[in-house]
Amino acid sequence: MLKDVESPWPLAEIIYQHHERMNGSGYPKNLKGDDILIEARILAVADVVESMASHRPYRPSLGIDAALKEIESNRGILYDISAVNTCLRLFVRRVINLKGNDFK
Repeated sequence: MLKDVESPWPLAEIIYQHHERMNGSGYPKNLKGDDILIEARILAVADVVESMASHRPYRPSLGIDAALKEIESNRGILYDISAVNTCLRLFVRRVINLKGNDFK
């Protein structure tokens, strides 16, 4: 669906690669490390967090804590280190903000 969409980014390839994993265990091409587009690596982290933290028809939500634990424990193995670190930082900031604390 995206292959013919005009964009400065290779949208179709980003989506195609978002189940690839840093150690080569993903699919569909078993790409590894820097062979995976950075945008796909970022999307992979976001996809894992969203899918684990959301309710699915076949299972209840596993919760945001479980999702963040998953990406943290597999940082550099399955998921891009920088993408995981950024995601974790964003969630820590959100928690601080929800508690009414200031952060920069």
